[in-house]
Amino acid sequence: MMPDFRSDPPTVSALVRAGAARLCGDAARREAELLAEFALGVDRAWLFAHADDAVKPEECARYLALLARRAGGEPLAYLLGHVGFWTLDLEVTPDTLIPRPETELLVDAALARLPEGTAPRVADLGTGSGAIALALASERPLARVLATDASAAALDVARRNAARNEVGNVAFRRGDWLAPLAGERFDLIASNPPYVALGDPHLAQGDLRFEPETALASGADGLDALRTLARGAPGHLAPGGWLLLEHGLDQGEAVRGLLRDAGFHRIETLRDLEGRERVTLGCRAPA
Repeated sequence: MMPDFRSDPPTVSALVRAGAARLCGDAARREAELLAEFALGVDRAWLFAHADDAVKPEECARYLALLARRAGGEPLAYLLGHVGFWTLDLEVTPDTLIPRPETELLVDAALARLPEGTAPRVADLGTGSGAIALALASERPLARVLATDASAAALDVARRNAARNEVGNVAFRRGDWLAPLAGERFDLIASNPPYVALGDPHLAQGDLRFEPETALASGADGLDALRTLARGAPGHLAPGGWLLLEHGLDQGEAVRGLLRDAGFHRIETLRDLEGRERVTLGCRAPA
């Protein structure tokens, strides 16, 4: 139970301690600190240097309101309004999926297939906050990157993130999966599409309850978007171009089959830091 701070304003350190006790998990203390930094409008150094300062009543109320939302399961990234990904600081809203560290594996794999000093054409389909597109564009400034999404609200966030991170070599286009690529070919297409099965109980648990279901779930087996991308990508890839797809930890075999059926070569599945199959890629045969 939280202490009653209404009659006795807490110090900064007491507020953070009480917040950490309210939250669960190994990250409770750090989350309590981040919420305090946000509620008080300060940075981490200030938080420690002023640990014995009294917290103003309005700041305390703001902190406790944020803490209650976090304790109720609302994602920390949505409460803070931003999250770190790759070398970027990205705005996130409930209109976008929260970028996760495992997606950096896809970025790594894409960069390995985009030589420095070249000017490839790259597409990120279902860009959401723009995480993949902006990470690739920031590392390959000569690349021409197209970020697409069916959600106008998500594209607005992605555009703001391009400006926020001063990444200028990205264009944005609205549309469903491959439709915005009509008549164009790319050297690499990347996507972190929805891959959870509709009705999966995980969708009603934890952070996933607050994220857009259209960015998480895709069909009865979770493979509908992956099927669409695998089947349609060859028509939008230059000879020797690559398709990279993030997927669920138990979907590697199925996605490899989809790429084989679509005529891809050099098919490979990469594992994340925990040894789970996470990204499958394939190459369109050279002309």
